[in-house]
Order: sequence, then structure tokens, then C-alpha cells
Amino acid sequence: MHDFACVVLVDRRGRLLMQERDEHPVIDPEKWGLCGGHLEPGEDPLTGAVRELEEETGVVLAPEHLELVEQLQVFHEGYGTWDQMTFYAAGVDLDDPDITCTEGRQIVFVDPDRVLDLDLTGSARTVLPGFLEGPIYRRLSA
Repeated sequence: MHDFACVVLVDRRGRLLMQERDEHPVIDPEKWGLCGGHLEPGEDPLTGAVRELEEETGVVLAPEHLELVEQLQVFHEGYGTWDQMTFYAAGVDLDDPDITCTEGRQIVFVDPDRVLDLDLTGSARTVLPGFLEGPIYRRLSA
């Protein structure tokens, strides 16, 4: 089993920051997913989420700005394992030019009505429908 932490940023218009993966990842290549990744040995999910967000986007947020959405088990076909994923969200006053894409093809804010039409990773397909209908998203996008 592997441990992952993922973050979705919600901008002031309710758009979600999504990453278009390239052909290189073992897990869900060439699909749209959340920023995040593997936890380092001994790293707690919140610390890993903050680190992964900064590494992949250049966005630096204090841990207290991330809100736990849920923890769940996700099957990763590329590994053939059920893995632990911790999913966080945060509201931001950012736009696409504020994001530095250091991994994947692009990382951009996507309108909420288009997100579920993307070719999503397994984990994004699992968590985003409930997130978009839930109280955390409603509050962050208000």
C-alpha cells in the first residue's frame, strides 16, 4: 500500500485547479487529476499535501489553509494496489498565470461544470463528484 496526499484549489469563481498529466506517470498517464502525490517515509498527509502543492505548482500555502475533505482507499491499476489517499481543499485568490506547472502538461483552473467531463484519473473520478456537491466546495466557492 502507498500513501498519497492531494489538494484541489478553488478560486474565487469556483473553478478547480486541475493537472493534465503527461505520458510519464505510472498511475493514470494522460488523464486529468489533482495536484499531489506520494508521501515521503514518515511524512504526515498534511505536510505531504503542502509539499506536493508547492513542488507541482509553486503555490505555497500554510498547512492551516488546507481543509481535510476526506481520506479514502483508491485502487491504482498501475501499481495493482489499494492505496490510502488524503484529499484536501483550499480557497485561493489566484489565476492561471499564478501557477507554475512543474509536472504534467498543464495545471489550470477549470470551470466546475466542465470538470467531470474531463478524462479524469481514478482518484479524481472518485472524489470530485461528491466534493462538488458538498459543503466545503459550496463554502470555498461562495
